[in-house]
Amino acid sequence: MTADDFRTIALSFLEAVEAQHMGHPDFRVDGKIFATLGPGEERAMVKLTPDQQSAFQAEHPHLFTPASGAWGKRGATIIRLSDANQRTARKALIAAWRNTAPKRLVD
Repeated sequence: MTADDFRTIALSFLEAVEAQHMGHPDFRVDGKIFATLGPGEERAMVKLTPDQQSAFQAEHPHLFTPASGAWGKRGATIIRLSDANQRTARKALIAAWRNTAPKRLVD
């Protein structure tokens, strides 16, 4: 999957917008980040819960890894885009968007 594929999926969710954080693209809902594209756009990050992170990592250990430090312990999860397919990335992005979006959008 490419960075543009990831971007297209991320922006398909209600009220999702692209902004920029620390020099690279991020995707927000209600002003809060739910995903980012890393520098060079070879990796992406999705904001999962620790339990979701464990489940995605168990199912696809070559694809999902916790971000470094405290962010990773709280569920920030790196996706290696070159190894991802759109179905799996979409599932992770849906979870990240639902974790971040206001209740009025999720319901």
